[in-house]
Amino acid sequence: MIKLAIDLGSSVTKIYRAGSGVVLAEPTCIAVATGTREIRAIGKTAKRLIGSSTELLTAFFPIVEAEIVDAEMATILLRYFLRKVGVSEWQARRTEVVFGVPCGASDLLLDAYVRLASDCGLGAVHFVEVPFLAALGQNLELGDGRAAFMIEIGGGSTNIAALSLEGIASGIGLNLGSGNLDSTIAGVVADVYGLRIGLAAAENLKQAAGSLYRGDSVAVPVSGRDVSTGRPRTISVSSRDIVGCVRLFADRILQYTALILQKLPQDTASFVLRRGIRLSGGGACLVGLDEYCSNALGADVRLAQNATLAVVLGGGRAIENAEILHLVSIDA
Repeated sequence: MIKLAIDLGSSVTKIYRAGSGVVLAEPTCIAVATGTREIRAIGKTAKRLIGSSTELLTAFFPIVEAEIVDAEMATILLRYFLRKVGVSEWQARRTEVVFGVPCGASDLLLDAYVRLASDCGLGAVHFVEVPFLAALGQNLELGDGRAAFMIEIGGGSTNIAALSLEGIASGIGLNLGSGNLDSTIAGVVADVYGLRIGLAAAENLKQAAGSLYRGDSVAVPVSGRDVSTGRPRTISVSSRDIVGCVRLFADRILQYTALILQKLPQDTASFVLRRGIRLSGGGACLVGLDEYCSNALGADVRLAQNATLAVVLGGGRAIENAEILHLVSIDA
């Protein structure tokens, strides 16, 4: 039987295949002809084409904030990715899959994932909440009541939880991800410089100049259209120009982290703070986020070594170990 772990993210989908490791990491994106549902490309090809043909093509994202917003497009996208990793339509029936789902996932959301798996012809399907997978992906020991505190920041959602193999002591899944920061940065550039930029350009700016260190002054060129004239224009934007919205994003994560810590029994909260807090996900890779959170919380906050892959690696560990899978999976 083929065994897969799938991290179906709002921004990037990652797939782990037992025995092979991570075999796919591509944008959860479909390029359609503008004004239609006619598909022109999927995944990394779609993102590349949209970047060079914005007038003719429109980006479509079937997963938004961890929710399946278009079942038909999500099925087309996942079937395409399954074929890319060597799972044909007839092989799908002999495939066992672990999906990562948000902390506290509703029955409605799980039912949507069940339908997606069925529409793709997949065999046995399991669901594990993202904080568990993030912990497993970092090889954290969770047995004997050893709690861990996880902050997983994805493109469309954030999951914060204190957990052990006994379950999640306190946790939350938020419709807040690094994509929200991209939108805010685009708004700042429009307001301050009168330049309209796309989310891809805002994401590039965040990755190149986004920082929580006060002294950073990295400047990068940004191209867009003048708000007044509509003409193409390129400007230089520095870390200092966007530090306000970067800090606001980090402070919102910290606000919810503090709430989760407050809900824990005192001895559990003390233990996880002594053990340290782990950051993972693409959104956790903001320069200085670990140190910023550490100073605010008075605890050791560490960025995972493979931050962007922690969840899918944890899914791989679960799908390859029936005992672990039994302990952490939830019923649909």
